Amino acid sequence: MTAVVREPADFRRACDEARAQGHRVGLVPTMGALHAGHLSLIDEAKERADFLAVTIFVNPLQFAEDEDLGRYPRTMNADLDGCRGRGVDLVFAPEPSGMYPKGFQTRVSLSEITKPLEGEFRPTHFDGVTTVVTKLFNLTGPSVAVFGRKDYQQWKILSRLARDLDMPIEVVGCPIIRETDGLALSSRNRYLSESERARALGIVTGLRAAYDAWTAGERSPNALHAIAAAPIEARFDRVDYVAAVDPETLEPPENPHPRLLIAAAAHLGTTRLIDNVVLGEDPRP
Repeated sequence: MTAVVREPADFRRACDEARAQGHRVGLVPTMGALHAGHLSLIDEAKERADFLAVTIFVNPLQFAEDEDLGRYPRTMNADLDGCRGRGVDLVFAPEPSGMYPKGFQTRVSLSEITKPLEGEFRPTHFDGVTTVVTKLFNLTGPSVAVFGRKDYQQWKILSRLARDLDMPIEVVGCPIIRETDGLALSSRNRYLSESERARALGIVTGLRAAYDAWTAGERSPNALHAIAAAPIEARFDRVDYVAAVDPETLEPPENPHPRLLIAAAAHLGTTRLIDNVVLGEDPRP
């Protein structure tokens, strides 16, 4: 049976009790609107832990004023059904006032890895992510936390956060789950019109082109960037970035590297999509 709690203290208590009974806690933080990608994270957590906690919280701190906080999909009943179907033990679904009570004024920031890529275009975003996840890690306690690699930079940031602050959290990144035509699953895909949905494939077309060039022996980051960018720029209304960077530092590689992250963020109408592939590591998108 899946228990649902709303108060941080109740969530902490339930996680502490699970560990006291000898369980390993698995944590899957989400903003709800669960899809097959989220469910795959729950399945991975189930392989690594025997008490599963999912958090559902649309975090206002990570949205800028001009972003989609107000219209971000909220499907709590369906989300709870999905959690029950996957054998989740505990769902934490707090209100913003519970996470950020009156007088709240603390932010958690990382200095370097947050600056490139998403950080250039969403400068306040990662402070919101790292603040809320620090709270969730503190409430959960020792555990394994599972995140999707579609948000590749976020995964790397949260791994660094836990490591730098000596948090007793194992941070795991899981492969991107895609639709049958290759588009990465996202809660925001539901915003797309039929014509936008067709054009959205430009992003995976670019990643595949870079993958194929890498497989054929191309190693120039500049060349791979250009190959990936061409179909994205042709089909999207606006491109924030297409990057070819070191998968660890998220900066341009100084020397030839056995792996290369190709990451992109681009807009169709009012919908922003992101995607990535690590060349030399990931399968073809």
